Amino acid sequence: MIFLRKVFISLVLIVLSTPAFSNLTIEITEGAQGALPIAIVPFKWSGSPAGLPAHDVSEVIRNDLQRSGRFNPLPVASMLAKPGSGDEIDFRDWRALQMENIVVGQVQPNGSGGYLIRFQLFDVYRGEQITGYSVPTTAADLRSSAHSIADIIYETLTGEPGAFATSIAYVTSEGKGENQRIQLKIADADGYNPQTIVSSKEPIMSPSWSPDGSKLAYVSFEKSQPSIFVQEVFTGKRDKVSAFKGINGAPVFSPDGRYLAMTLSKGGNPDIYIMELRTRKLRQLTSHWAIDTEPAWSPDGQELVFTSDRGGKPQIYKIPVTGGKEQRVTFDGDYNAKASYSPDGKSLTLVTRINGNYRIGILDLASAQLRILSTGSLDESPSFAPNGSMIIYATTYKGKAELSAVSFDGRVKQRLALQTGDVREPVWSPYKNRKRSR
Repeated sequence: MIFLRKVFISLVLIVLSTPAFSNLTIEITEGAQGALPIAIVPFKWSGSPAGLPAHDVSEVIRNDLQRSGRFNPLPVASMLAKPGSGDEIDFRDWRALQMENIVVGQVQPNGSGGYLIRFQLFDVYRGEQITGYSVPTTAADLRSSAHSIADIIYETLTGEPGAFATSIAYVTSEGKGENQRIQLKIADADGYNPQTIVSSKEPIMSPSWSPDGSKLAYVSFEKSQPSIFVQEVFTGKRDKVSAFKGINGAPVFSPDGRYLAMTLSKGGNPDIYIMELRTRKLRQLTSHWAIDTEPAWSPDGQELVFTSDRGGKPQIYKIPVTGGKEQRVTFDGDYNAKASYSPDGKSLTLVTRINGNYRIGILDLASAQLRILSTGSLDESPSFAPNGSMIIYATTYKGKAELSAVSFDGRVKQRLALQTGDVREPVWSPYKNRKRSR
């Protein structure tokens, strides 16, 4: 039981640490070489000065593309002109600046409190439009619409879906002792617009998104007893789905949203169980004297990976969701834990221990090759972006708990810092529905 006690004690200590809540601030600490040069020209506003939108749409797009590490946006101060539409572009100016692509656009009033964003993406050297859309939006959804436009540009130029119009969930704490307040929060993928989902005086941990992004499952220690809750993000309605004697931990939704995998010790030993959410019917998946915890579903919903110390040290194992023989997955090192699948199912991200330091790694399932992505001493809780391009994780920086992100290839690194306090246990949301019109 030593391994499990260490896991839960360390999580509780993390959650109970110093105060934290504010916007997340992203700092790019390392960018990729050979990023694509692109110009995002400030979008023109066609309304009255009094109606100027609160957010600069082009700036949000520019920051998104820069954060991806795949693009190197031209600073606005270096632009020779600021066209608002395709017929105003002199492509010679942008070729002189060695830009590969240019984005131009306008924002105009559209009904009561609404806006219409028009944008065009051009190939500078061919002088041709690649794509363009009109996006109706509201004041409240202006930044979200800008993220969606960044997704369109990213996908058009890379051939891969973007993940800017998504969210992250994470846990913070405020105050100490009797004044302590633990909070489960969500924010936009760029750290903007944090919102509290649940607040408690007791620890909250292990958040997990439903596949449609409408719910979060998590563990709460209300009344000093760990219980698993499922909560609707937008209404706040929540259900306690597991409160057995002993451990109720590590809930994670199945890809179809019908089931939760979890760790329960109601049989006397921590094992992996699957619950059908509609009926609350439980099925025990593992049965071993060792500690089985931290389940994660494969993208096709056919397998689970989990952490177990049945070999003497924590390692990753897999098992069919229908039951059967467990198979060991990791063999490098004496500590591998907290694994989850990449969206394409070809890789796992996990926490591995190297010379006493806990790092984030990527395990290629075909070759069994493990690549180390992070450089910290206590990096944990990795979570893939829904397009698989980035991994967000918890770390420490100058003695403070923060979030970081690293690209799949390890070349792009970011810090997502709160102004004060600590933040832990990040998990990236699935995609949201995107609305587009030509």
